[in-house]
Amino acid sequence: MDARSLISAVRDGRAPGPEALAWFARGLADGAVSDAQAGAFAMAVLLKGLGEESRVALTLAMRDSGRRLDWDLPGPVLDKHSTGGVGDCVSLVLAPALAACGAYVPMISGRGLGHTGGTLDKMEAIPGVETALSEARFRDVVARAGCAIVSASADVAPADKRLYAIRDVTGTVESLDLITASILSKKLAAGLEGLVLDVKLGSGAFMKTEAEARALAEALVSTANAAGCPTCAVLSDMNQPLAPALGNALEVREALRVLTRQVGGPLAELTVTLGGALLAQGGLAADTTAAEAKLREALESGAAADHFGRMVAAMGGPVQFIEQYDRFLPEANVIREVPAPASGIVSAMDGEALGLAVVALGGGRQVESDRIDPAVGIADILPLGTAVAKGEAIARIHASRTDAADAAVRAVQAAVTLGPGPVTPPPLVLGRIG
Repeated sequence: MDARSLISAVRDGRAPGPEALAWFARGLADGAVSDAQAGAFAMAVLLKGLGEESRVALTLAMRDSGRRLDWDLPGPVLDKHSTGGVGDCVSLVLAPALAACGAYVPMISGRGLGHTGGTLDKMEAIPGVETALSEARFRDVVARAGCAIVSASADVAPADKRLYAIRDVTGTVESLDLITASILSKKLAAGLEGLVLDVKLGSGAFMKTEAEARALAEALVSTANAAGCPTCAVLSDMNQPLAPALGNALEVREALRVLTRQVGGPLAELTVTLGGALLAQGGLAADTTAAEAKLREALESGAAADHFGRMVAAMGGPVQFIEQYDRFLPEANVIREVPAPASGIVSAMDGEALGLAVVALGGGRQVESDRIDPAVGIADILPLGTAVAKGEAIARIHASRTDAADAAVRAVQAAVTLGPGPVTPPPLVLGRIG
């Protein structure tokens, strides 16, 4: 085995075999493959593709490059993955809702990427919460609370960690084959018995068109199922924020409003849709209709909120967080309304621009070493189709400084289109795969 032969094969359109890909993944993990060779491999895959059989083999090889978890729990081990969007705090609601329905959810999550927020950053907005847990503590939290939202340890899919860092600086992030292997290698290493994928499309997502999103969803579903993990996907709209707030503490607050039955809306709806598919797949309900009813009951009864509170406490957060979350979540120094520059109807939003406005406020990272301000963001964002008069608030900025707030006001005004006529927002769920 040698890297040059493997790279040449991919470059020339020949699908490499499982043994060669397993060797390459081990080389990524232990350093036998150089950065130059990893970058050349990534570029060859981006330009020529791998084909389904080799994509499955690469995914399994990257999964097996490190430690794999296995579980002995009195219920199915299930999880969800989102391809990323703005105002997407579904994981904070879905994980405890699934736990309340009898599932166990060891959710290995990520940090903010580009204009999208990260679930780990949201969890760490809760004072005291630690997401980098030892395996023993991770297992203990899952057993006690039914769910845990944590970061991947260094020994879980190390080949992916290395290859992803190289893709990020070599212009090869967009490869469908490498995106699929990256997402699934970590999920499969977690020892799942079922997975649902939320593949987002629209202005606030990485995939802007339905064709792009469907291609990714089909690749993910077929690869995960071929690797032995029952998987389905939902295509969901991201032409407006899922929750009416962007920013870490602000999104935690929106998730808690759903968990404590103060609001419903798209966040609750998508939670039930994704969870229904997963519970039915995991054998905890006869079909998706029964599963969705079970999830609604978990939210309405407060059982999901109870599991979230137990998870937070077990991960080092406040014991009474559910009852007093407004007391514990950080608040910004400056809160400023974004006035509508004209009268009209909210007819379109540039979700990516809204996400980047939060990054500029300090709610995301410009470079990997940046520290996040958990309190900043954009709240009370009006949904598509809302009529406003000139000067009325279309959102509220939460900032640490007045100059940052002023810049964010201008960014939100530029990102929101006010039109003359009625607007019919697109449906939240645009399709299902598997």
